[in-house]
Amino acid sequence: MRYRPQQQHRMSTTYPNAPIGIRVISYLSTKLCPRWQINRALWFKCSVLGLTYLAYTCYHMTRKPLSVVKSVLHRNCSGVTLPPEFSNAVSPDGGAGGPVPPNDSTWCDYPPFDAPDFNALLGTLDSAFLFSYAIAMFAAGFVAERVSLRYFLALGMALSGVFCYLFGMAKVYDVHTIWYFVFVQAMAGMFQTTGWPGVVTVVGRWFGKSKRGLIFGIWNSHTSIGNILGVMIAAHYVERDWSLSFIVPGFLMGMVGFVLFLFLVERPDIVDCQEKVGDHRQRIGVTGGGGGPSSARGWGEVDAGDVEDVPGVSTEQEINERTPIIGSINREPARDRVIGFYDALRIPGVLQFSFSLFFSKLVNYTFLFWLPFYIQSSSSMGPELSAHVSTVFDIGGIIGAIAAGMMSDASGKPATTCSAMMVIAAPLLLVYRYWGNVSLSLNIIILLLVGLVVNGPYALITTSVSAELGQHSSLNGNAKALATVTAIIDGTGSVGAAIGPLLAGMFYNWDNVFYMLVTADLLALWLLMGIVRRELSRRNANLNVRIE
Repeated sequence: MRYRPQQQHRMSTTYPNAPIGIRVISYLSTKLCPRWQINRALWFKCSVLGLTYLAYTCYHMTRKPLSVVKSVLHRNCSGVTLPPEFSNAVSPDGGAGGPVPPNDSTWCDYPPFDAPDFNALLGTLDSAFLFSYAIAMFAAGFVAERVSLRYFLALGMALSGVFCYLFGMAKVYDVHTIWYFVFVQAMAGMFQTTGWPGVVTVVGRWFGKSKRGLIFGIWNSHTSIGNILGVMIAAHYVERDWSLSFIVPGFLMGMVGFVLFLFLVERPDIVDCQEKVGDHRQRIGVTGGGGGPSSARGWGEVDAGDVEDVPGVSTEQEINERTPIIGSINREPARDRVIGFYDALRIPGVLQFSFSLFFSKLVNYTFLFWLPFYIQSSSSMGPELSAHVSTVFDIGGIIGAIAAGMMSDASGKPATTCSAMMVIAAPLLLVYRYWGNVSLSLNIIILLLVGLVVNGPYALITTSVSAELGQHSSLNGNAKALATVTAIIDGTGSVGAAIGPLLAGMFYNWDNVFYMLVTADLLALWLLMGIVRRELSRRNANLNVRIE
């Protein structure tokens, strides 16, 4: 007789450590729908994916307004229509008593960005955000391991929203001090670091390794969706009242942070959804009866393939020179000792992927912060149209993230997948620079392809690869390493993300900017070559075993 595990369960009210929103839903479902039965694990997994997706969408949404508003903080005022107070109230001779008509080329700029070194000032704002983000990211992973991730994310979202709001309030209260903008950007960057270690760790706790690349590839589209939403909202207000380009995203982020606080279940054991290793083994033993392959292993023996998709379940595995750097199975879990920074750096592959992400993220974030401004300055498009066209890069990024995840799952070679996309990206960047402004349609097509190959490696390293390295076999199943490894990889990448926009602001020639991007892409490719060789040699070794 085959044992069939019970799949449907009533929503329980006995979750004393669950968020208040979950407890309210559980109570109402018991009172109003006592016969309602659901797959609890699936229900909570979907809620975790949805909430973390929405949360990080908001994190990226609040990063984009500045890239759009740059085009009105400083622009060519000769093509700007005079405000009504000038066009209607000025006397023909410009006599006294009426508003004085502007007689310089910077009358429409917002001080202090009306100075000749406006590019450097705008680059300083990007750097204040990104260097603060990069430095704080290394600490964020250690903090995330020691606190409730629900509180960590909710508080981080609330404060990130506040500082995005404060940037917009500068126009409302007529603030023109550069240090105000630098301070707001630096604080926003610091609190934005709560996002990535938090959401990756929560999702990593709920999902196993099977098809992780595809799941993370689809889930990672939140970065591009957030960028698109941020651009759309900012572009809607940019030519009327650019302060709303910051105020509206900041308010939305605070609201989503409150929803996260009410409903996010950060660990399966909080709602009794953790898998029992002993029970799982027993079910496999019973199911494997009848002389099938499972029964040959004996009662309670579990094959690695049976348990690799079960969160919290691990098996013993022999580690040798053919053990893959990515995708290896954990040994028996240790007692979740908080891992140190040096221990995390010793995990095979962490340093290579971290420094590769340094250059990959440099390319991605230079586009993130400068693309709308570049499109406007290299074409005849206005600020709003340039912002809309720049979203094509993020649409390509969504496709690239999913494609990279699928190829990584199919091949089991994430470094090779990243390298293949980086090889294509280098010449494509130069194609976009020299032929992207020929026509609007050609600009969109090339930009879509650039977004695909630039964002694919960046998305794969920051999601699936980080999660795999955070659960590497050398950690003996230590669940508290994931946030630290994620923070190290993304923190190193964020240093590159800070340097790229800074250098772009210092260059006064767009050709030099694109040469910098191509060089960074090739360096990211070179840093992965050692892991690529090991992945390919492992494949050849496996083929030889099959032939023998």
